[in-house]
Amino acid sequence: MKLHTINTGFFKLDGGAMFGVVPKSIWKNLNPPDDNNMCNWAMRCLLIEDGDKLILIDNGIGNKQDEKFFGHYYLHGDDSLDKSLAKAGFHRKDITDVILTHLHFDHCGGSIIRQGDKLVPAFENAIYWSNERHWKWATEPNDREKASFLKENILPIQESGQLKFIEKENNGLPEEISIIQTFGHTDAMMLPKINYKGKHIVFMADLLPAAAHIPIPYVMAYDMFPLTTLQEKKSFFKEAQEENYILFFEHDPKIECCTLELTEKGIRKKESFDLAEL
Repeated sequence: MKLHTINTGFFKLDGGAMFGVVPKSIWKNLNPPDDNNMCNWAMRCLLIEDGDKLILIDNGIGNKQDEKFFGHYYLHGDDSLDKSLAKAGFHRKDITDVILTHLHFDHCGGSIIRQGDKLVPAFENAIYWSNERHWKWATEPNDREKASFLKENILPIQESGQLKFIEKENNGLPEEISIIQTFGHTDAMMLPKINYKGKHIVFMADLLPAAAHIPIPYVMAYDMFPLTTLQEKKSFFKEAQEENYILFFEHDPKIECCTLELTEKGIRKKESFDLAEL
């Protein structure tokens, strides 16, 4: 097995929304905002090369939305999904499986592309993996979250016949990949845990968008059930610190991976490093 970091570019989100109840006087030192209070965030995905499987976890925001939509998020940087795949020696046609942690647009927007007036899968030879509970949540969205669940990112996956739901046995994914489900950010989000070189790497998705969110109260205002997120963080941290998990961050603008340690202030970042250093 070999792992590759896939950088799909950067975007900006409101700092207050990203740090919730944490005051700006504190969070501005963690991720300095611009004049519009917007902070810079990565859209970092993970590619797993395992025998005849090439598995992509999430795929960024995509490029099919209109100029007005992208104007809200200030996309920037030289990275793209296709460039990063090419750097690793691959093409979208090579992807056999796409694991979607959840169906918010910045995680699954690259799933679907436009071909003329049609919306088709960007990964024509891949199985797209979600789970039944989250799929229902995303396709029957509540009023607060529906702006993050865009039909054009989601429904064409099912219409293509390439959608499958992960159940307890993972239905064909390598045994080195297991799934942790969480319910605070959105219902039934999936965090893939990969057994790699004798270590456990957890793709943190939006349970921990960045290393700056490690302190327990640092919960995004975007989370549907923030008290659930608090409990999930506590439970996960206990296991992660005891088992020396490596955390892989999807949105941290600088830090790809870190380990944890218990300090007088609680769980904090121990060591940070790039995935390629493993």
